[in-house]
Amino acid sequence: MLMEKDTIQEETKNQNVTPDNHHPHHEDPNLVPEIIGVMEEIKGLEDFRKPHRKECYGLVRRLKLLVPFLEEMAAMDCTFSCNFLAGLVNLKKTFLMAKKLLVTCSEGSKLYLALESEAIMVRFHAVHDKLAQALDGLPFDEIGVSDEVKEQLLDKFLSDEFAIVQIELMGLQLKRAKRRTETQDMELAMDIMVLFSEEEERNANIAIAERLAKKLDLQAIDDLNAETTAIRKLVKSREGQSSESIQQLITLLNRFRHIAGLEEANLFEDPVIPKPLAKCISLAIPPEFLCPISLEIMTDPVIVASGQTYERESIQKWLDSDHRTCPSTRQTLAHLSLTPNYALKNLIMQWCEKNNFQLPQKEPPAGSEVCSTAPKEEILTLVQELSSSLLEEQRKAVMKIRKLSKESPESRVLIANSGGIPALVLLLSYPDSKIQQHAVTALLNLSIDEGNKKTIAREGAIPAIVEVLQGGNIEARENSAAALFSLSMLDENKVAIGLANGIPALVDLLQHGTIRGKKDAITALFNLCLDQANKVRAIKAGIVKPLLQLLEDQNLGMVDEALSILGILASCPEGRQEIGQLPFVETLVRFISEGTPKNKECAASVLLELGSNNQHIILAALQYGVYEHLAEIMKSGTNRAQRKANSLMQLISKKVQS
Repeated sequence: MLMEKDTIQEETKNQNVTPDNHHPHHEDPNLVPEIIGVMEEIKGLEDFRKPHRKECYGLVRRLKLLVPFLEEMAAMDCTFSCNFLAGLVNLKKTFLMAKKLLVTCSEGSKLYLALESEAIMVRFHAVHDKLAQALDGLPFDEIGVSDEVKEQLLDKFLSDEFAIVQIELMGLQLKRAKRRTETQDMELAMDIMVLFSEEEERNANIAIAERLAKKLDLQAIDDLNAETTAIRKLVKSREGQSSESIQQLITLLNRFRHIAGLEEANLFEDPVIPKPLAKCISLAIPPEFLCPISLEIMTDPVIVASGQTYERESIQKWLDSDHRTCPSTRQTLAHLSLTPNYALKNLIMQWCEKNNFQLPQKEPPAGSEVCSTAPKEEILTLVQELSSSLLEEQRKAVMKIRKLSKESPESRVLIANSGGIPALVLLLSYPDSKIQQHAVTALLNLSIDEGNKKTIAREGAIPAIVEVLQGGNIEARENSAAALFSLSMLDENKVAIGLANGIPALVDLLQHGTIRGKKDAITALFNLCLDQANKVRAIKAGIVKPLLQLLEDQNLGMVDEALSILGILASCPEGRQEIGQLPFVETLVRFISEGTPKNKECAASVLLELGSNNQHIILAALQYGVYEHLAEIMKSGTNRAQRKANSLMQLISKKVQS
């Protein structure tokens, strides 16, 4: 677990300084300047991480509203009362609490912030709550604040911003934020489930990984290296303990590093120091001598088409991973030739000689120059051949486009810009089953690109893909489901797929398909059911039955996915009516008792959703012995499972009291 069990409570507890339990000295002249100093440090924070960037800027904006008030207080030539000083102590502690949170969101791991999204939101609300209490406790009538500053403070902060954290409005805000963060939490959980799948790499998995990397700004080499450093610090702060959550962070990071053509990082060890430097660790290597990819001193520096310099071995690995961009600038390379940087190499050698440093000897790799396998002219020709009157020519062209669209992000853009998408959509209704299969798979590959998702939908592909899902061969149906999953990452496409009758076809594949087909179907259905209207469509299509079957057949390895969808369905009345039966409650309690940590987390989440709307569910769960299992989860469960268990305990307590 990334956060200790009582972190939030402890931070909150530390703010409870009142005139009754704290007696600052009357002559303390430093409180206000110290608060202003904390604010200056907060102003210096930059580049707040996703997904909490909006909350960070909102908090900073509210804190800045207090600066004129604080500055006028600092200029006052008067002695504050004990009560006022106690209020300032509370205000300073709240500012420090805010600073700690903002530093985490500015300098911490992006993956940590994403995985712990709900817990981070709880901390934001705790800061707002404490800020409200601190300001409410200041006896303004004791000091002569100018009318101008008082008006700014009261009108702009109290009436506009402060209202956000008033008690009567806080409940509504927390409820809205809880729903939003819960949806983000579920989306992230499902993405992680798919990425952690042990089966062979699939295009849907690539789409998820690339989406997460883009969403978290973890695509560029510099960003990945900064994230690696942040997670290494996090691991070190946890004293090297390999918890499940820490391991998830490392696995995801290395997945993103692999996409970028970087080697995996071992976060449980200190950064690897090149052996020649082991005896002269204090020696500072000029940063321009280090490869931006490996961060090691270069022995064979080469220049790529963008003008950037890299170690030959490192950049060659990047290019061999089907990348056609500069790792540092993300610029598409005009060519893939590598030009030796003799000037830099001579400077490195001179520095090594001066500092008595021996460079490691490396053999230059064979085939140092690589040519593009799919120039624009070739792609244009292939797109034209998709409309050929010759069946064999069409078949070869669509197979080649399928391959190119899988291997290269740049090819996906070129194929789309060359008119490949409408030509492929036409082939979806082609009577030749193989051409149909290759066409839908090529569209799946193209849909990995964010811009292509909109184009594919705009060209009318969704109804055609649904038809392939209903009547194509096995592989075509599986890849159609994966294509719908990829397209459904856009909200407007969720609606379009639901209106095109795609949900019943996916439910049928979930019930009768191969294991791979079931996995493609369940990931697509999860995304689609985030839309309210699609929840009802899925229930009417009979989704509950195959989901319950997945819970019984645990060998299929889709228990968490099934529970996650059931949790989404339980948020609407139709879903609760369909699944809120006593036998299902017993099943949930069984997973809470005997399941994996993730099983327990998902089952507790579903039970909480059902029990919040039906007290009989809570009574049934108690009869099945859920209480002791929830108590155990609160001690040793995952961070999210602990929050769900705690909420369930509160529901149980209310039921007992009533």
